[in-house]
Amino acid sequence: MSNAMKSIVFSVILCVVCSLLLTAANTGLKPFQQKNIEVDRQKNILKAFGIIAEGQAISNAEVTRLFESSVRSLWVDDSGRILKENERAPGDLPLYLYVKDDTVKAYVVPIDTRGLWGQIRGYLAIANDGTTIVGFTVFQHQETPGLGGEIESRWFCKNFEGKKILDASGRFVSIHIAKGSAADAMPPEKRINYVDGISGATMTGKFLSEGLKKILAAYEPVAIQFRQKHQPTIQAN
Repeated sequence: MSNAMKSIVFSVILCVVCSLLLTAANTGLKPFQQKNIEVDRQKNILKAFGIIAEGQAISNAEVTRLFESSVRSLWVDDSGRILKENERAPGDLPLYLYVKDDTVKAYVVPIDTRGLWGQIRGYLAIANDGTTIVGFTVFQHQETPGLGGEIESRWFCKNFEGKKILDASGRFVSIHIAKGSAADAMPPEKRINYVDGISGATMTGKFLSEGLKKILAAYEPVAIQFRQKHQPTIQAN
């Protein structure tokens, strides 16, 4: 066998061995990767509820413990009715309840909407009055770092706390991102429904505003039940 042929055979064998090792490593690590994804999801939901603080050092085991002891996961249909596992169908909505002392304190709505460069994914928490936002987190996006990418920053997410999805007359209007400072851009009666925008990221704010309105409108039947103090109809079994 010539030296050239030996080199080719060696390269082929090396590629096959490396491919097998990479496949084995990927297969072996997959359960750990899935676990990390699940813990990250739990952590972001807990942050939205305010159960843990941004930047708080906490182990994966503690995250799971807090989630399992404080949060109930369920699905509802387009009327806000809780669904049993065998009743679920395409178009049904996931919902997370923060339960303390047998009382629902708040609920979380998953956010999955278009951004300027890709999907924006996060969680929005609303108090049990069905009106007041208590927290907002973003865990995935493709927005420009330093501009639209600021949607995941602590200062931007904190802007949502205390804002309302109803206007002064009690009409659903969702929550919106202002162009710049909400205090400067909006009249006093509308500021409760707007958060400060990000300088140089008008389109990111526009897409996020549109997405939030569409998502929150889909969850309005749930919010209405909370406003009417009908919590038992949406508590988890």
